[in-house]
Amino acid sequence: MTTQTLAYQLDGQAFDIYYAVPEGPGPHPAVMVIHAWGGRQELMEDKARALAKLGYVGAAIDLYGVGKRGTDKASSDALMTPLLGNPEQLRKRLRAALAQVQKHEAVDDERVAAIGFCFGGLCAIVMARMGLPLRAVVSFHGLLKIGEALNERATAKLLILHGQDDPMVPSSDLVPFANEMQRIGADWQLHAYPGVKHAFTNPKANDPDFGTVYDADADRRSWQAMRRFLEDFL
Repeated sequence: MTTQTLAYQLDGQAFDIYYAVPEGPGPHPAVMVIHAWGGRQELMEDKARALAKLGYVGAAIDLYGVGKRGTDKASSDALMTPLLGNPEQLRKRLRAALAQVQKHEAVDDERVAAIGFCFGGLCAIVMARMGLPLRAVVSFHGLLKIGEALNERATAKLLILHGQDDPMVPSSDLVPFANEMQRIGADWQLHAYPGVKHAFTNPKANDPDFGTVYDADADRRSWQAMRRFLEDFL
């Protein structure tokens, strides 16, 4: 595989995308990787490379801006909260990142999916709710708050991979989420892993009091579920 980081501008601010491109002639289907609240950390680039090994262009996007990374809870929250509080700006950045991925020379622009982790899982779901031209989206321990209603119909298939004991996604969020999926005509499914908390795919998550705990079994099973899902739709 080959890797590269390409920059672009949006509203006078610099963003970039880390690409991992598989060997062989393209164009290839692509999978956007949307980061958690701390920004595009190394783990997201690892995911992009893992996707390239499966034959996809892995595109780890950047929603905060070049070099903007959280180093602890406070700094990560300071990066995420303004975007959550400005959903129109968040949607603009997601739309721009998709456009960049679609125009990459190695990408088949009609076969693009998105996966996301925590905050990124919410973003992947938002992209589907925006009606963007994605084949599939996968949310790993993503936040399921609906927020403002959108009028678009979802064309992307959705897979929600959820820790059943995730304190950041209480059971009270599930029924409104299911109702929203029905309202927009989504083709979706949810896998819940019993006893599993938030951030279960992150080996560095080890804060039970905060509710973030790595779970190797759920990490493995959720990645396998994603692989089968992407094979069906990409």
